Amino acid sequence: MSRYFTDEHEWIEVEGDVATVGITDYAQGQLGDIVFVEVPAPGAKLEKGQEAAVVESVKAASDVYAPIGGTVLEGNEALEDDPALVNSDAEGDGWFFKLTIADKGELDGLMDEAAYLAFVDSL
Repeated sequence: MSRYFTDEHEWIEVEGDVATVGITDYAQGQLGDIVFVEVPAPGAKLEKGQEAAVVESVKAASDVYAPIGGTVLEGNEALEDDPALVNSDAEGDGWFFKLTIADKGELDGLMDEAAYLAFVDSL
């Protein structure tokens, strides 16, 4: 399993041909208390960089972008009833969606954890 990060504060965990996507702990901290999450429907085809989900907090609404292209396998239905899961476990149970990977080459432009942490420190 490999985990990558984007400069838009999404994380993507790759296992075989399936990727799980969510927002980073840093992102949820910036948003504050999350009150609503809209995830993409299964079967949706996403392009890299395309808006894929929406997260709303008491502070702001924000788009979540697809770090890579692929077809959505499932959205995290638990977030519908408990959007605060993103606050309590952003990089675990608070995942947003899973998708099949269209092109593994798109992973090459993403950061590893050390690079992401350095990026966050520079903000």
